[in-house]
Amino acid sequence: MTRTVLVVDDKEMMRDSVGSILTRAGFTVRTANDARSALTEIASRRPDCVITDHNMPGMTGVELTAQINEHDDELPVILMTAFGSIEIAVQAMKNGAYDFITKPFEGDELIIAVKRAIQHASLVRENAILKAGTATNERAGLDRLVGESDAMRKVREQVRAVASSHGTVLVTGESGVGKEVVARAVHDLSPRTANPFLAVNCAALNESLLESELFGHEKGAFTGADKLRKGRFELANDGTLLLDEVSEVSPQIQAKLLRVLQERAFERVGSSTTIGVDVRIVATSNRDLPHAASMGEFRQDLFYRLNVLPITIPPLREREGDVAVLSQHFVEQICQRDGRRSMKFDDSARQLMDKYAWPGNVRELQNICERAVVLSDPKSSEIQASLVEPWLMSARPALKATPLRASSMNGSAVGSIAEAKPIHQSAMPLNHSTPSASSSMSNSSLPGDRTLADIERETIVATLQRFNGHRQKTAKALGIGVRTLGLKLKKWKEESLVSQTL
Repeated sequence: MTRTVLVVDDKEMMRDSVGSILTRAGFTVRTANDARSALTEIASRRPDCVITDHNMPGMTGVELTAQINEHDDELPVILMTAFGSIEIAVQAMKNGAYDFITKPFEGDELIIAVKRAIQHASLVRENAILKAGTATNERAGLDRLVGESDAMRKVREQVRAVASSHGTVLVTGESGVGKEVVARAVHDLSPRTANPFLAVNCAALNESLLESELFGHEKGAFTGADKLRKGRFELANDGTLLLDEVSEVSPQIQAKLLRVLQERAFERVGSSTTIGVDVRIVATSNRDLPHAASMGEFRQDLFYRLNVLPITIPPLREREGDVAVLSQHFVEQICQRDGRRSMKFDDSARQLMDKYAWPGNVRELQNICERAVVLSDPKSSEIQASLVEPWLMSARPALKATPLRASSMNGSAVGSIAEAKPIHQSAMPLNHSTPSASSSMSNSSLPGDRTLADIERETIVATLQRFNGHRQKTAKALGIGVRTLGLKLKKWKEESLVSQTL
């Protein structure tokens, strides 16, 4: 990848000389004739390195270095000084300069200094990205998508088709189907694969935290902001940013997201400096976004900006044959992780699981595989149906034949997928279903009389009753966000489907 260097000097001859040396070395060179112009250039298109002279009218190189460091302490600055100006160079280093070079200098000396500065900045950025939570996976690209059904083949074709584009991708599907896995596959196959992939769970953060997480903040922007922090948009520059459950963000954040998508620019919280970025957005949602937009619950203009390249993921119940493939995949991962002997589900367990509707989709299957391996006899190589059956919600195979009415999905888009990311000990809660929920459902009408939405509502209500109306505990037990739970209850109350006291 070609690196960009910004050369700042008020003398045209010096700008041309330095620029010529760096261009021959393979760098892309941009120039500015004073410090103010340089700050504007940096904000609009961030370079990989800045080389600046010290003696310039208006603002010196040392002052420019301090300004740059205040807004972007990871951008390396090299100061050019006249021979004997060591005191100035030391002051520049204190203000955040990475290095200095004294005039006159050789071309090779300049090139080595620039390469060293860029390499150092790359290491700093990689460290920041790791701290931001970039996940790793031994699988990549289409190998992440496990399954052999026709539905899965279509999903792979969609991923392959949109990956090479730089357009925004909207991945829709029911909760627990692995929308993030599809997003990562898109990134893996894209021209940005060597650059960062970062994810933000929009449903897990309140408005102020989400704004800071996305756009960053300046030091002193609010109570507790004791230092400058870069947001995910800056950290993911030249890469991909996943906005997970984008339908849950507030109207204020929706407006800011729209601006970033339109102008590729934003301001940190507490700053008026506009920062330009080149980030590909992949958004996910388990709600019916067109309906939400038509009802005024989500900005229509933002929806149209997000829905450029749509991918719809079918639910696990519509992917014939994939349960067996996925379950064996998860069991192998868990056995390898825990250092156990290889295991598999026996025929009776596979038949039971194949008939089950999997309302929790791939996430539910993954959790059950986790339990089955951990709680099974370590001396056995097979997992029997008797071990699995109690964990299936009411253990009702007939649910697979239940007709699904799209109008009753309560905001869930029709779709889901195989999640092929590695399993970590803390990544999978084992409390997907509850005894109260199961007993409540077992006393209900026959499966054929109810939709998946009815089952979801009964499960949530029963779990709420189990925890005496405590929403946070209920959401944790069900594996959903508190905000998602609140939105569902609000909708059901408006439709008089649940008690107003919940």
